[in-house]
Amino acid sequence: MSELFDSVLAAGPVAETTSDPAWLQAMLDVEAALASAQADVGLIEREHADAIGAACVAESYDVAELGRAATGIGNPAGPLVRALTERVGGAAARHVHSGATSQDVLDSAAMLVAKRSIASLLGDVRAAGDAAAALASDHIATVQVGRTLSQHALPVTFGLVAAGWLSALGNAEESLASVRLPVQLGGAAGTLASLGSEGPAVASAMAARLGLAEPVLPWHTDRTTIARLAGALGETAGAVSGIARTVVLLAQTDVGEVVEQGPEGSGGSSTMPHKRNPVAAVAALASAKRAPGLVADLLAAMEQEHQRAAGAWHAEWLPLTDLLRGTGSAAHWLRTSLGRLRADPARMRANLDSGRGLLLAERVTTELAPSVGRLAAHDAVTACCARAVADGTPLADVLEADPLVGKQLSAGRITELLDPAGYLGSAEEFVRRVLAAHREKTGEATP
Repeated sequence: MSELFDSVLAAGPVAETTSDPAWLQAMLDVEAALASAQADVGLIEREHADAIGAACVAESYDVAELGRAATGIGNPAGPLVRALTERVGGAAARHVHSGATSQDVLDSAAMLVAKRSIASLLGDVRAAGDAAAALASDHIATVQVGRTLSQHALPVTFGLVAAGWLSALGNAEESLASVRLPVQLGGAAGTLASLGSEGPAVASAMAARLGLAEPVLPWHTDRTTIARLAGALGETAGAVSGIARTVVLLAQTDVGEVVEQGPEGSGGSSTMPHKRNPVAAVAALASAKRAPGLVADLLAAMEQEHQRAAGAWHAEWLPLTDLLRGTGSAAHWLRTSLGRLRADPARMRANLDSGRGLLLAERVTTELAPSVGRLAAHDAVTACCARAVADGTPLADVLEADPLVGKQLSAGRITELLDPAGYLGSAEEFVRRVLAAHREKTGEATP
């Protein structure tokens, strides 16, 4: 945690759900659920489970002290169990942490932290999707330069661009929502020997109480659960990063097709008064950029030996926390950016016109091909494009003067062919399909 940088790189609600107090409360929730689950199957008396649960309040414990004491056994679960046992006291104290091991507490707490963080993260992803849907709907017919390899390509619409954002966010949402988060309860070596024949029943009851999935067996060294979670978070961060990068590029002074209209003081510079930086998109990029390395760290930690790992399991805690926090921050900032984003259709048209018709060269070739052959049409139009660029002449004038093209196409037809609005293919249909899928998912009525 950093008071200096977290307002930018750990913004949004996920920062709270991944804080030290949130982790501590999740660990205590696991201890409470463990006791209650044992009462559910008759291993301990209900009053003892209730006493343990009543003591599982994070505010009653010193996070910093627990962290310092963690050096004794290599994780914070041990000192927490000792502190909890002291706080419970009496006959119930002997049942604290019964049957579990430290990894059970921390892994189950990690799943709780992830579950709570994903709930907040999904809220921001969905809100960003709603903002993208509004942009797609508002600009379904707003013609814009399409860009491939950062160069002018064919005309598209800004509605299609925003629909692509919406589709990517929808896919990320599905991945996040489908992540399976199982409880962990295996005891010292994954057999739950200390719980006798009731071990599986306790694990089942514990999962139900925590709202986590019930695994087929303990997963102490099977870290595919963590890998899948990391993958979904990395996918989400990647989707956010791609959208934010496009926003930044479209907001460049030389392009100027979108602008973030933020509150007073946002988007400024420390030295240049004229700047209007797309600061929310920049912050989204900054937050998302750390995700690939953190995903790699978690994948590297999957190599865990025997029944309990030495070191690799411990190596997961901070990267997982940072990945949740960073992805949450990225989604928060993208939601902010898209909510502020305003398109400039006039600038989009000016950028289209700056090509003097060159963006529509493919359309002219397609028109000519049936009468003169594709290769001849391609060569003639390519030569016309080269002359138009070299001379700074509108392509329409060069085409009209060309012996082959001018013979086949009238000046009026050439003008029609070079109109960007007439060569958008299925752009409008694609936008409508994405919007319809979004409305179906959100339950909105079709307009």
